[in-house]
Amino acid sequence: MTRKNTLVLIATAGSAALLLGAWGFQYIGGLAPCKMCIWQRYPHGAAVLVGALALILPRATLLPLLGALAALTTAAIGVFHAGVEQKWWEGPTSCTSGDIGGLSTEQLMDQIMSAPLVRCDDIPWEMLGLSMAGWNAVLSGVLVLVWIAAWHAR
Repeated sequence: MTRKNTLVLIATAGSAALLLGAWGFQYIGGLAPCKMCIWQRYPHGAAVLVGALALILPRATLLPLLGALAALTTAAIGVFHAGVEQKWWEGPTSCTSGDIGGLSTEQLMDQIMSAPLVRCDDIPWEMLGLSMAGWNAVLSGVLVLVWIAAWHAR
């Protein structure tokens, strides 16, 4: 196996492992994902598909760059999501608690009734001070580097 194929396999397996981990937390651990958690899964799925194509079509030299783009996308969403969890910035109003100041009783009740079941600004799990979104950002950033190394490899 060439160095390029080895790196593609590592990057592909990394995204697959992160997807499996997310599904494990969801289906085994009982932690339902929020909207932004789901958003972070799509680029990993794309990276797995790109990796499979890159292994099947080793002469398609731009595929590792597409893998890097997919990993960079999920890393960026992870950074944004972690920032929302830490209250560094506002997240989408469709999955955060939002500001309730100045709402009438009726407006507050409407907001409660339309609130998402799982909020994007809650941290359901963390390790070493990083949430799942934070870990996704860090590990996906590493995968970006692996994909770029695969693109440079022969």
